[in-house]
Amino acid sequence: MFGHIFREYDIRGIFERDLNEISTKAIGYALGLEMKKRGVESVSVGYDARLSADMLFKYLASGLNKANLQVFDIGLVPTPVGYFSTFTDNFDANIMITGSHNPKDYNGFKITIYKDSYFGQDLQELKVKVSEILYNKVDIENNFKAIKSDILSKYIDYISKKFEHLKGMKCRIISDCANGTAGVVLQKLKENLKLDMEILYSNPDGNFPNHHPDPSIEDNLKDIKNYLLKDFDIGFGFDGDSDRIAVVTKKRNIKGDELAYLYALNMDNPKIMGEVKFSQNIYEAINKIGSTYMGKTGHSNIKKAMKEQGIDLGAEVSGHIFFKERYLGFDDAIYAMLRMLELIYKGIDLDKELEKLPKVFSTDEIKIEVSEENKFDIVNKFIKFLKENSGDFDEILSMSEIDGIRVHFKDGWALLRASNTTPVLVARFEANSKKYMQELKNKFTNTVEKIKNIT
Repeated sequence: MFGHIFREYDIRGIFERDLNEISTKAIGYALGLEMKKRGVESVSVGYDARLSADMLFKYLASGLNKANLQVFDIGLVPTPVGYFSTFTDNFDANIMITGSHNPKDYNGFKITIYKDSYFGQDLQELKVKVSEILYNKVDIENNFKAIKSDILSKYIDYISKKFEHLKGMKCRIISDCANGTAGVVLQKLKENLKLDMEILYSNPDGNFPNHHPDPSIEDNLKDIKNYLLKDFDIGFGFDGDSDRIAVVTKKRNIKGDELAYLYALNMDNPKIMGEVKFSQNIYEAINKIGSTYMGKTGHSNIKKAMKEQGIDLGAEVSGHIFFKERYLGFDDAIYAMLRMLELIYKGIDLDKELEKLPKVFSTDEIKIEVSEENKFDIVNKFIKFLKENSGDFDEILSMSEIDGIRVHFKDGWALLRASNTTPVLVARFEANSKKYMQELKNKFTNTVEKIKNIT
């Protein structure tokens, strides 16, 4: 009954319905046993602002303690601070209790063992072990023992030193924490670097009273845009656990693939990992100053591929940015903010650089609601239909099935993939003209709707 919470990248579900005392203790115990098998002795556990965080921490700690792991409580921190703890403070593993950008009744666990994400097949095998614990009704008593550890101060000191050259820079900044975890970092960072920064909604509050904590949704950036109408120069939005960023100028909301291009301008011969939603325009622009690689969407997939292929920077259109060059290789929206300020400090005009690129027309991510059970089946049926009825479309130059299906035509491309975190299909379209972009969109989405209706 809990199987659906074991996703591709993490464990995620609704508090009390999916993640409750019984299931969370079992997850903690099964995960603790698996960590012990891998030689793990200590695990840091942090959490975001969700109202369920305290109870889930206690349940999870009870399971981990039953497995005889040493549990460290690193408190309410951004998810990147949890990752940071495994790189710099001698913890063998980390678990972040976070619902990320999901609605407030969601929560979940992002797991790192020895600096590597625990995901994919590992999570599916963990699901089996959790099921066995639940079936056998293993008694897991309350044991909330955890040693307090202040990783947050070390993280703030670390990145403050990395960006000392920005101290007192002339730039008016507006940042929106969305009542998530960014607020526990930004105020101190502002003081350390003497930044001219206005910080909105810095108080962590799991009710998210001002707006939903997802900066990839345009409506959640309204407050930033209002400040930019005044005398502010640049705006940053953060999601609930601060691993996803929005960068907003007076002219545009800069998407994650465009951010990758801008960051690449400040690197020597950069190796950049993109994903299937990236603009072809961006791939081609980066290839003129470095090299690009296309990989699967998802923070765990990207981190793994970056490590294996020696990549300098990875990015998702949604705003997850991963820096290996000069950093530690995981997605950190606060670090990404500082690297963006560094570009401005060096005199790079973000809007002008993007305006130099060839003009193309693209949609944002289009989300098509489906059920959790049939989303991958619909994509597979669409791919089969496309191969059998390619004549219904313009001449297809190439198809990539790295993650869903990305189809290239002479004057544009189209993407359809299943989200690994929510019950939706994600589509994106790009073309040399607005008319052709709309044609691609209509053909693809109409076909998907027909398949949905018979699936």
